[in-house]
Order: sequence, then structure tokens, then C-alpha cells
Amino acid sequence: MAKALIGHLNSDLRDPRLAVENARLRNRVAELESLVLRLSEENDKLMSARAAEILTGDAAEMQPA
Repeated sequence: MAKALIGHLNSDLRDPRLAVENARLRNRVAELESLVLRLSEENDKLMSARAAEILTGDAAEMQPA
């Protein structure tokens, strides 16, 4: 039971390499999350611009010649 509790707790204290690896992975996850957020925002801007372009183009085509 004690081993299960120790394993459940922060096991980084037993092996410093795990702490370094976990920190590296957490940093990488944070980088990837910020990249996803940035790309999502960029995609939203591009989609808005394209939608406006399509709407403007359709209005111009509907004008009498």
C-alpha cells in the first residue's frame, strides 16, 4: 500500500532525470498549445477575410452592367 501511495505522489523526487524530462515536456506542451491558439486565431482572421471577399464579390456581380 505504501508503494502505491508513493507512486501516486510526485515521483520526481526519486529520480531527478524524471523531473527534468517532465519539465521539458511541460514546456513543449505549453509551446504547442500557444502555437495551436495562434494558428486558430490566424485561421479565424483568414476565414473572415475570405467570407468578406466572397460577399463583396457576389454583390459586385449582381450589379447591372
